[in-house]
Amino acid sequence: MAKSKILVTGAMGQVGSELVAALRKKHGVDDVIATDIREPENPEGPFEKLDVMDTERFEALVTKYKIDTIYNLAALLSATAEQKPELGWKLNMEGHFNALNLAKNKKVKKVFWPSSIAVFGPNTPKQNTPQKCIADPDTVYGISKLAGERWNAYYHEKYGVDVRSLRYPGLIGYKTLPGGGTTDYAVDIFHQAVKTGNYECFLKADTSLPMMFTEDAIRATIEITEAEESRIQVRDSYNLAALTFTPEELAAKIKSRIPDFEISYKPDFRQEIAKSWPSSIDDSAARQDWNWKHDYDIDKLVDTMLHNIKKMNA
Repeated sequence: MAKSKILVTGAMGQVGSELVAALRKKHGVDDVIATDIREPENPEGPFEKLDVMDTERFEALVTKYKIDTIYNLAALLSATAEQKPELGWKLNMEGHFNALNLAKNKKVKKVFWPSSIAVFGPNTPKQNTPQKCIADPDTVYGISKLAGERWNAYYHEKYGVDVRSLRYPGLIGYKTLPGGGTTDYAVDIFHQAVKTGNYECFLKADTSLPMMFTEDAIRATIEITEAEESRIQVRDSYNLAALTFTPEELAAKIKSRIPDFEISYKPDFRQEIAKSWPSSIDDSAARQDWNWKHDYDIDKLVDTMLHNIKKMNA
């Protein structure tokens, strides 16, 4: 069987950095090309600088490395996009079009593109949000993700493009610092618990949101992208879920391991974003179609995060 040649955009972000490492472990370092608008100090494999809005550069790299699969992760996240709405829309949409058009024009075979729970909005059912329901996002990020989902379905139906997508919940990992997302409190809280013993949360104590350990999200991303095409029944984007908790519940889990830890609350504009999102997600379609299963419960997540962040700060 021919080797896969893979290109990852946004490779220095929270998902990108871990996805590149996992793909290189599976497929070999030289067959996974990492790209980003910033250059890493010490690249651990092939790296190319790429602005995904640069159509010619994007295609040139695909041709140069004979790429067959693109993981297009470059995006401006929710909180950052609210501060820079025009850039958020432009980056999130133009980069997506460039990847889809490369597949439409038979330059690549497959595209993975991440969506988000941000596609949902104030009138979406909050509990066990179904795969198909009202999606009325009221953030720049959510609007761009919902538009991207519709383009996924359109390109698949009209041009036969093999595009695959997941609606990521809030992602929690220790390998990169928070990157401008509304759920990033659930990353920063661990760093502050270890470093200072205090955390001031920008969401209210009882704000319940769907969450997932990054390792589970990376595995889901690779599994859906490498699944037999016949198993992919949802072409806009699959719901994906693992955990649901509030800042108060997460803080209590941390306090049970670090007794002196204290949390305070000072909600900001991100509270309004979080309020429009679901509290829990029904991902039965993903579990049925390509056998998705999460591995990390909240206790395993907390133990893993604290262990690794303590090690990093030792």
